Amino acid sequence: MTDTSHSLPELVAAAASDKKAQDIVIMDLRGISSVTDYFVICSANSNKQVQAIADHVEEKLAEQGEKSLRREGYREAQWVLLDFGACIAHVFVEQDRRFYDLERLWSEAKTRVFAQ
Repeated sequence: MTDTSHSLPELVAAAASDKKAQDIVIMDLRGISSVTDYFVICSANSNKQVQAIADHVEEKLAEQGEKSLRREGYREAQWVLLDFGACIAHVFVEQDRRFYDLERLWSEAKTRVFAQ
């Protein structure tokens, strides 16, 4: 990552915010999960917006030298997962976000609301 003034989850959150993602939260999973250090979770109003947010996050992080290791759920666009290794982005349509409620499942994580 070439921009050392921002952390990876902040870059993900800022890119999601650029496309009007809603309710963006950053969850610190260090010491809790062996899979990743951070989740960035956000909501969109439609499937098209979910895809637009996912595309923009990948584009903006690629500009910083960060490539996603895996992308899941893009075709259905109800819940897109972008895996950047140390940070996993979850882009949901609102109803699916409420249903899966990752914030509750990982409630022991330190969570903060992203405000740009």
